[in-house]
Amino acid sequence: MDLERHDFQLDELVERIREGDLKLVALQLPEGLKIQALEMIDELESKTDAKLILAADPCYGACDLVHNKMQMMGVELVAHMGHSQMNIESGMPTQFIDVTYDGDPELTPILPQLHAHREMARLRMEEAQAGEVDLASEEGQQRFLDAVGRVAKLEGVKLGLVGSIQHLHLLTEFKKRLEDAGFEVTIPVGGDRLTFPGQVLGCNYSGDDPSIGHYLFLGSGDFHPIGLVLHTGKPLAMLDPYTGDASEMSLSR
Repeated sequence: MDLERHDFQLDELVERIREGDLKLVALQLPEGLKIQALEMIDELESKTDAKLILAADPCYGACDLVHNKMQMMGVELVAHMGHSQMNIESGMPTQFIDVTYDGDPELTPILPQLHAHREMARLRMEEAQAGEVDLASEEGQQRFLDAVGRVAKLEGVKLGLVGSIQHLHLLTEFKKRLEDAGFEVTIPVGGDRLTFPGQVLGCNYSGDDPSIGHYLFLGSGDFHPIGLVLHTGKPLAMLDPYTGDASEMSLSR
């Protein structure tokens, strides 16, 4: 993973620290970005009069805040990096800071999976409409049922294009590339806990709808896509912007 290609967008944080004459500020980062925490602390302390500390507890999302501990230490502001803000009362001043990655993976390696998944979705839709699938069978459950045993409605074979927050800036360009490759693409819009179109969290897949037959996830790791597969039962391909690797995930994986 090339961490040097991350943009931590610190300028607004520097300005807020200066304007508020803040003296003690905490950084909270997800595990994968903590390797660059000391570099960020050095930069922020060189540009402000504040003392920066790192909240070292594991951080798994914008809902996983450390404010009680920080308040007891006299922290005036928590800079929460790498997650988008939710509609959650934090209890103390918090600045959510976007982190983006400028990787631009090739689309070609993932195209075979996407073509196969579209055909799978089309077959599923036709069989469901004809009433030919036995949902009591093991195969039927693997193909149609989500984690709590509900039938995932399927009324179309659109490709749902989603990603983790570091890569959401790629979605518009990838939508165009995928459409040029012959796919009908939609970038889902979820509920009010999701800040951006196409965003998926480990706990929120509200953007899914029956017109989506399969998914492409731009991101790394299984944490986000595994929940989407379990929730919808729909085939999902994954393209990793860090490595360029293409893979897929199903209910059986």
